[in-house]
Amino acid sequence: MKRIGLLGGSFDPVHVAHVALAQNALSTLELAAVELIPAGNPWQRAALHATGEQRRDMLELAIGGHDGLLVNPIEIERDGPTYTIDTLRALPSDARYVWLLGADQLANFCTWRNWRDIASLVDLAVATRPGTALTPPAELSAWLHEQGHQLEELPFAPMAVSASDIRRRLAAGEPTDGLLAPPVAAYIAAHQLYR
Repeated sequence: MKRIGLLGGSFDPVHVAHVALAQNALSTLELAAVELIPAGNPWQRAALHATGEQRRDMLELAIGGHDGLLVNPIEIERDGPTYTIDTLRALPSDARYVWLLGADQLANFCTWRNWRDIASLVDLAVATRPGTALTPPAELSAWLHEQGHQLEELPFAPMAVSASDIRRRLAAGEPTDGLLAPPVAAYIAAHQLYR
């Protein structure tokens, strides 16, 4: 059965580290594809700055020309708060899915709705992130051990890029060279986002 990576996020905006992580996972974990899933209405985050459609458009621009990377708009097409478990249950059953997350997300994984169900439906692959140790919460570690699942480590050279810093730079009129794919930067300028 083919393995497909899933990379969820607000992608507000999508930046070079997101694409690098997806490409890295594609090759390192020997995945058939990586689907980037822009969050619809994430319940654990503040309101998003760009619309779902704008974030989907930016993702399409960012991954253009990268074989094996796809945008899955499943969450922005669904109404109400978006929970990972609902997304996973709606995916086709012809693949084994690998949920890609950063070490920072791993730390609060046990706060996610139905996290045990999530961990039983997908393999978890964790990318190392600056300043965060790759240590799963004790509860998750024990549960994975009981179920015979393991946490896959995705070696990833840390990149000092964050969407919040990019939004701050754009609002202040500062350059974002090297942080955004050029077509994404052009889209942001054309739509006057994050001003």
